[in-house]
Amino acid sequence: MIQIIRTDSANEDFIQLVKFLDTDLAEKDGDEHAFYAQFNKVDAIKHVVVAYAGEVAVGCGAIKHFEPGTMEVKRMFVDPVYRGKGIASRILSELEGWASELSYTRCILETGTRQQEAIRLYSKSNYIQIPNYGQYAGVQNSLCFEKLVK
Repeated sequence: MIQIIRTDSANEDFIQLVKFLDTDLAEKDGDEHAFYAQFNKVDAIKHVVVAYAGEVAVGCGAIKHFEPGTMEVKRMFVDPVYRGKGIASRILSELEGWASELSYTRCILETGTRQQEAIRLYSKSNYIQIPNYGQYAGVQNSLCFEKLVK
């Protein structure tokens, strides 16, 4: 049984999962990892979720204010051992619900072209590809998505 809790970026399980995420992304991104890493700091994120299988932290995600009405989804990760069980979809749904509760109407996110699992997750979760925003504008290996939440 998977349980999802709401917390913040000081949560030790979240910090550990983000370390696993960064290791995974460093392998996939190669030389471009440093560019992306600068936009993925986790200090002082107020809206974090962690998924647990029993006592084991198996996945995480976060949202942070981007602009009025818009939250940006950040730091999505599920331990490879637990993938394919719908955990990432549950994490994403929890983040969207939280954004809506906070009166945000839109979630946006960026993922890399090499993150095929992420692209499939966002597409199946009704995210629509948009032009690359902010620091990702003009970055060839970035894909940006949005979803309206209510």
